[in-house]
Amino acid sequence: MSGGGGLLEAAALGETMWARTAHDGQRAPEWDWRTWVFLGGRGAGKTRAGAEWVWETAARLGAGGRIALVGPTLFDARSVMVEGPSGVLSLPYRSGAKYVPSLRRVTFPGGAVGLLFSAEEPERLRGPQFHAAWGDEVCAWGRGEEVLAMLRLGLRLGEGPRLVLTSTPKPGRLMRGVLAESACARTDAPTAANAANLAPGFLEAMQDLYGGTRRAAQELEGRLLEAEGALFSLADVERAKEAGAAWEGACEVVVVAVDPPAGTLSGRPRDACGIVAVGRRAGRLMVLADRTAAGLSPECWAARVRRTAEEFGAARVVVESNNGGAMAEAVLKASGLTMAVRRVHASLGKVARAEPVAALYEQGRVAHAAGLEALEEELMGLGGEEAGGRSPDRADALVWAVTDLMPGRGGAGPRVRVL
Repeated sequence: MSGGGGLLEAAALGETMWARTAHDGQRAPEWDWRTWVFLGGRGAGKTRAGAEWVWETAARLGAGGRIALVGPTLFDARSVMVEGPSGVLSLPYRSGAKYVPSLRRVTFPGGAVGLLFSAEEPERLRGPQFHAAWGDEVCAWGRGEEVLAMLRLGLRLGEGPRLVLTSTPKPGRLMRGVLAESACARTDAPTAANAANLAPGFLEAMQDLYGGTRRAAQELEGRLLEAEGALFSLADVERAKEAGAAWEGACEVVVVAVDPPAGTLSGRPRDACGIVAVGRRAGRLMVLADRTAAGLSPECWAARVRRTAEEFGAARVVVESNNGGAMAEAVLKASGLTMAVRRVHASLGKVARAEPVAALYEQGRVAHAAGLEALEEELMGLGGEEAGGRSPDRADALVWAVTDLMPGRGGAGPRVRVL
């Protein structure tokens, strides 16, 4: 093929073939995200997804397009992201890219370039600018927060610069912080999702060796585990999920707890609004749903709370009053909420408030419905060494709901002032 028409045909062929073979975790979400995180187990196809996205982006940008490729080391960037079996030079139906090692540069058909960087050298990202970027194995970046900050400062070309991060998940504040961002899209895949492209017997061998262990949860299932010293462990979460699968019968009472987003009452819809529904039956608790959402106006998150309360027949809505609780209650009532609103004011920090709730999890008295992965990962980051940064809105809402229903507490947890 030659000429612009040939390049377009080649790009279209590559995209068509990839669309036919990619699994759900490898597909870029179809909304206006700024960062896409693909977390997956070993061999789940993360590198292939990143490389395919780079090709599609290069074809769209054309001459003058600049894409950063960042690996844990320069060796990783070259041997995995570029020259590896799933790297940008090795993809089927994608040809014509030229790599110049001395310049750390890949030139794509059409003129866009990919520039290689190492997470060991964040200062090299100071100065260059890009239309897009792909960072691989981000959880293995030794100076991750510094590298990510420098990389994002360089994403300032064109309209809507985008960042793709692919990684096997490991506990850490960096990844949990990125996932909490309102403009972050996320996909996940276990190793098994890509079984057709793995050596025969690999999955069976790994399950025989590591099945049921923390290593399997992280490396094969692609799950974020608890932070060092966290209040909630993986074992606690797994126990709650097993109890949820076996749960029978309706709840005697349900509450919906709300952790209002700081600043949204003054018209700055940035932070997430924690919204969690929890029910109680025979002295045990069931986490029914996590409807947390970010970037909503006060009217929108209030309506979301109302719909959740109506869906589960909640007896009341519990709302934290530290961030303008009276105004939050007014917004909830204006949304058409008919059930009681209970305002609570925290006199302890988030971790201290969560300790009695964590004890209930240890005792096996809390069950989880399916589909609560984001909440579960936030719980496993609460109180650990990585604590800090963004507020754990989901976990905080859960703590308020469980505290309200906590057996033997009369509805009010320790040192929580009811207004």
